[in-house]
Amino acid sequence: MDKPLLPQANLFAGLPPRPYPAAAEQFDTLIARPGMRVERIVSTGQASPSGFWYDQPQHEWVALLSGAAGLAFEDTPGQTLVMRPGDTVTIDAGRRHRVAWTAQGETTVWLAIHYD
Repeated sequence: MDKPLLPQANLFAGLPPRPYPAAAEQFDTLIARPGMRVERIVSTGQASPSGFWYDQPQHEWVALLSGAAGLAFEDTPGQTLVMRPGDTVTIDAGRRHRVAWTAQGETTVWLAIHYD
């Protein structure tokens, strides 16, 4: 008898029971290999601190799975990339960016792949 195929994990498991913006964002590493890391990020209304920019040594591909968010890039001042479920973006290594906002009152789930 063949064993049934079962998923190893569910990207929506373990989410906070309700959005709580005062809590820290949740970062869960799903896979880590040399030159590559896959993580789930859970936001509940957070944004990057004022004046803070991510400046990462690896490229990052991001998919928004649920919720909504706005990303700002230092090289495009005054513009915000609005992301909705299903949207993806590739952020080149060294491209300074920040989370301008995440949806208030709902949970935003991101899937991020960091790679060389």
